[in-house]
Amino acid sequence: MSEQLLSSRNLAFELYEVLNAEALTQRPRFAEHSRETFDAALTTARTIAEKYFAPHNRKADENEPRYMDGRAELIPEVKPAVDAFLEAGFLNANRDFDVGGMQLPSLVSQACFAHFQAANAGTTAYPFLTMGAANLIESFGTEEQKRLFLEPMIEGRYFGTMALTEPHAGSSLADIRTRAEPAGDGSYRLKGNKIFISGGDHDLSENIVHMVLAKLPDAPPGVKGISLFIVPKCLVNDDGSLGPRNDVLLAGLFHKMGWRGTTSTALNFGDNGQCIGYLVGQPHQGLACMFQMMNEARIGVGMGAVMLGYAGYLYSLEYARQRPQGRLPDNKDPHSPAVPIIEHSDVKRMLLAQKAYVEGAFDLGLYAARLFDDTHTAQDQAARQQAQELLDLLTPIVKSWPSTFCLKANELAIQILGSHGYTREYPVEQYYRDNRLNPIHEGTEGIQSLDLLGRKLAQNGGAGLKHLIRLIAGTCERASQHPNLDNLRQPLEQLVNRLQAVTLALLGDLAQGKVAGALANSALYLKVFGHCVIGWRWLEQAIHAEIGLLNGNEPDFYQGKLQAARYFLTWEVPGCHNDLALLEARDDTCLGMQGEWF
Repeated sequence: MSEQLLSSRNLAFELYEVLNAEALTQRPRFAEHSRETFDAALTTARTIAEKYFAPHNRKADENEPRYMDGRAELIPEVKPAVDAFLEAGFLNANRDFDVGGMQLPSLVSQACFAHFQAANAGTTAYPFLTMGAANLIESFGTEEQKRLFLEPMIEGRYFGTMALTEPHAGSSLADIRTRAEPAGDGSYRLKGNKIFISGGDHDLSENIVHMVLAKLPDAPPGVKGISLFIVPKCLVNDDGSLGPRNDVLLAGLFHKMGWRGTTSTALNFGDNGQCIGYLVGQPHQGLACMFQMMNEARIGVGMGAVMLGYAGYLYSLEYARQRPQGRLPDNKDPHSPAVPIIEHSDVKRMLLAQKAYVEGAFDLGLYAARLFDDTHTAQDQAARQQAQELLDLLTPIVKSWPSTFCLKANELAIQILGSHGYTREYPVEQYYRDNRLNPIHEGTEGIQSLDLLGRKLAQNGGAGLKHLIRLIAGTCERASQHPNLDNLRQPLEQLVNRLQAVTLALLGDLAQGKVAGALANSALYLKVFGHCVIGWRWLEQAIHAEIGLLNGNEPDFYQGKLQAARYFLTWEVPGCHNDLALLEARDDTCLGMQGEWF
């Protein structure tokens, strides 16, 4: 069962060969850990995911939450799964020992969480959102807010949400209309409507803490006028006991294509004029605060996309090994037995593409988690700052690239199963439906591309970009010591060189005020930049696979790694040059199209 969630061998390769998780135990924060404690946590995560999360994945899909008497009703299997997750300590995997946490590196806790994401995306969303909301209060809340809301969230008694989107505004947060009026006692009265609020109502916890964006009466226009508020489902008394229901109404549930096990809610705040909220951080600085949770969520969404793609890949791989059909082209004997479809070249192509997408993106997601560890525990401030700059730059890629290409992996998994893949009797169609939300979740490709090209590349004088280029050059230098990798290294070097030139030209246009033309094809730029990053990560994996082969270890595993790296760097990467040609030419086909012409 575990190999239907995540390859344990590939996980060990990533943690202990590519990303050197054991080196983290030399840092004071993780000194009490070892490979043995890391593996124990991973084994526990796999066991709980298999026992409690995976078995009701299909049932939750077929029996989505129901709106009953003003509340959301879930299938009964969800709560025991969430309770098992809480009891094992995974809600606080990164937190300090002295507050009941496991004090694990983010690299390891992300690897643990990946098992739950693969097993059941819908149920996993509830603790995922709670972790982000708790971190937000911990970073920006007052001591009183931490006592009343953070502590019970850490204990797993309260869950959390992020409430941003409004019916008229969608992703345009500058246009939100939810208002917060000072009440004279330090609290506020909120009034407004939010939609698509995941986890906005359920019976899994004593209380739900909504992190709500709203505007104060004196708010300046646009995003500079957004403030952040804690709005609990139930009010909390000064002694920590639960008070009456707050004026937060579940107006209805959305019926989604996938992620059906997660409540997607419409919430009305203040219909009766008595919705009580509490300001978090400074007035008008709410979006800056919320970006912490949004960026955590973006990385989490990217990893969720990876794991749905991964689960589909592993299922279609096993199916291809067991399904006999047809004969090889050079076999003309109709009486000979059918061969497993994994022997057919085109099936190999589809499996290789899936492997390249999901294992490349899996590496990137874990690398981002390793960077997060470095931002807090690297040896000096300069190293921590460098890690933060690189993580900021890569966040749009960590979110968007898996959301696009691991979805393509799910599509290929369906194709490998043929007509069976298109039926609900097999899980790959659900993996596809669940994954289709991730290109929308936490900012579309267009939003991520504008963030990357319009903001992140030039941030801090381009420090993150310069560091990334140095890292890629270092990888290419190490790869040059392995002649077998020349055909993999050279396409990456060619792409990096051309991408650098295009990047400088586009940034030059932006500096000159040619904003519309420079950003017109930003989604194309995002795709090429993502391919460059994934190509780099595959070359890193290829180096470690070469080392493994030279040491005489597990030839099948390492040859598989090299072949997937070869596929990505010789099939996928060269295709980016046509995209770069369009970017170089500032092609205005899309920009110049008029609405009346459609």
